[in-house]
Amino acid sequence: MRLLRGLYNCPKALFNQGCVATIGNFDGVHIGHQTIIQRLTEKAAHFDLPSVVVLFEPHPQEYFRPDDAPARLFKLTDKVRALKILGVDYVLCFRFNQEFAELKAEDFIRRVLIERLNVQHLFIGDDFRFGYQRQGDFEMLKERGDGFFTVEANQSVTLDIDGEQQRISSSLVREAIANNRFELAERYLNRPYQLSGKVAHGDKQGREIGFATANIPLKRLKSPLKGVYAVWVYGISASSPQCQLSQQSPKRFLAVANVGKKPTLKQSPERLEVHVLDFKGDLYGQQIHIEPIAKLRGEQKFSSVAELKAQIAADIEAARAIFDRL
Repeated sequence: MRLLRGLYNCPKALFNQGCVATIGNFDGVHIGHQTIIQRLTEKAAHFDLPSVVVLFEPHPQEYFRPDDAPARLFKLTDKVRALKILGVDYVLCFRFNQEFAELKAEDFIRRVLIERLNVQHLFIGDDFRFGYQRQGDFEMLKERGDGFFTVEANQSVTLDIDGEQQRISSSLVREAIANNRFELAERYLNRPYQLSGKVAHGDKQGREIGFATANIPLKRLKSPLKGVYAVWVYGISASSPQCQLSQQSPKRFLAVANVGKKPTLKQSPERLEVHVLDFKGDLYGQQIHIEPIAKLRGEQKFSSVAELKAQIAADIEAARAIFDRL
């Protein structure tokens, strides 16, 4: 799979024969998205054409109202990784800025879908809006695309949740995570929810108070997780001779994670920090994946560092008790 960043990196010759495309946010790449991608790749294979997913970064809601934008399930690299697994050939990602926000819907259809991608068939939500002041819609795509490409509406996917049929959406996944219903989120996603990132150097405050943490940049305006969690950590390499591991699975490790601003230590902005239990070693530069199992508590501001240390120790014991029951 190939990631194309904007039209400048999308040569016309790439799609001389055409493509089958879809447009959307695809936050979380949940089972509804997976159904869309399956139809996309099947149609592309039928016509012997490449499949293309068109994305926008940041999400338009993050651009227009950053303070009120929904929590982001996936950053771009997570989306690209998930779409690659599903068999997508190309991801075309546009930077959503003032220039793009002012692009008229007719110009988007002509410049992007017809002249550059040479779309032959387009999957799109029947409520999809695009272009300057959201003037473009499903009917405009059918009308302007006539003679160039055909348009097909995406089909919703529903699940029976607590006796009711629920239409699967990114908002529903966020709601499940916010309510600490991680098994429900797993049903929506068809896999456990994870936060991923490369361990970076932090301010070493955790080490100074006796609980070393791996610092993972969130790279999003708002995380769906907030507080302290018992988590599994995947992706740690134990090849380094200084790594000393407990009797844990070589594929995953027990940990306590904090997502927030650490008000006691006066830290900002929001970040993810993970204390891996019974582990000693260098994690810097490693790409790891954090899977929340249970929320232990919300983020708190303590009156002293000593009180914070006592609470962290209690969090670790609470996490061990949860893992013992698994």
